[in-house]
Amino acid sequence: MTLRKRTLALLIALIAALGVLAAPAHAERVKDLASVAGVRSNQLVGYGLVVGLDGTGDQTSQAPFTIQSIKNMLAQFGVTVPPDSNPQLKNVAAVTVQAELPPFAKPGQTIDVSVSSIGNAGSLRGGTLLLAPLRGADGEVYAMAQGSLIVSGFGVSGRDGSRIALNVPSGGRIPGGATVEREVPTDFATAPAITLNLNAPDFTTATRLAEGINRMLGAGTAAAVDAVSVRVAAPADPAQRIAYVATLEQMEIQPGEAPARVIVNSRTGTVVIGSNVRVLPAAVSHGSLSVTITERQDVSQPNAFGQGETAVVPRSEIDVKQPEGRMFKFEAGVNLDAIVDAVNRVGAAPGDLVAILEALKQAGALRAELIVI
Repeated sequence: MTLRKRTLALLIALIAALGVLAAPAHAERVKDLASVAGVRSNQLVGYGLVVGLDGTGDQTSQAPFTIQSIKNMLAQFGVTVPPDSNPQLKNVAAVTVQAELPPFAKPGQTIDVSVSSIGNAGSLRGGTLLLAPLRGADGEVYAMAQGSLIVSGFGVSGRDGSRIALNVPSGGRIPGGATVEREVPTDFATAPAITLNLNAPDFTTATRLAEGINRMLGAGTAAAVDAVSVRVAAPADPAQRIAYVATLEQMEIQPGEAPARVIVNSRTGTVVIGSNVRVLPAAVSHGSLSVTITERQDVSQPNAFGQGETAVVPRSEIDVKQPEGRMFKFEAGVNLDAIVDAVNRVGAAPGDLVAILEALKQAGALRAELIVI
């Protein structure tokens, strides 16, 4: 090891130790806040056949692509199917195969795959996936999948059309069912600099991350590109670069505070209020008005000698109830605790709280973003 490399290795170890000792309160690791640009997984997808089913495969009369796939597969093995033949194979199902290729995956490694029926197969339980190539977005084959399926669901049907199903029997998994055949190229080891991308865009966090790296490694080492990316100079040697990134991941910084938001789930009535939500001076009156209308039919009976006729007379009763309205006042700079306490004192329900927050937003007294999902 040359003197330069030995010095740089000692510097990285010293920086890591100082970073742990000098971590500020409520700080978070860079590893939890950001990821290295280019170090990402890739989605793979393929098409295949599942065989060995117990009569729960595709109804080939309604899934012609299954018959075509079987004929093409048999032709590769030298088996010729007559053109006018239409085999009814209920133990075969056409499926899609999905997998996620991790970053830096090398040929020979295995990855998990998910298998889903694309025909009308009732269940894939007990089936085996035949060799299926998995392709990336560029159309190249990166893995080959094959193996026995693990299906968590099952279904039972009767002749009268009744059916009982548990979970979803038309999909399954093959742990370690695909073997990597091609490595995804990356410039991690050759790029002149590395880029750290924040998981949540924030100008404050990006600035603090760049400042923290410059304090450890010297001025000009890192620079914030935007609210997401921070570009960091890195050593050219691949081994030193790996240790360098490992040191950066363990560094701790204090991220910027989350923006003030109020999120309302209109379907469930759930309201989430951020800790930075503030309210300007405002007075809120909470009350409800209920109107009850009762319709009934009364019978009008004439006197014994009145020469009249019995008649049915409609009668309506209207009852209006207005509970005692309560008013509460928000002072300037009220925080989350004061908002919750004030709403609880008047007995407001979650739906009432949503109406109160929307009214405050319309009045310009709510200093937060109101998001309704």
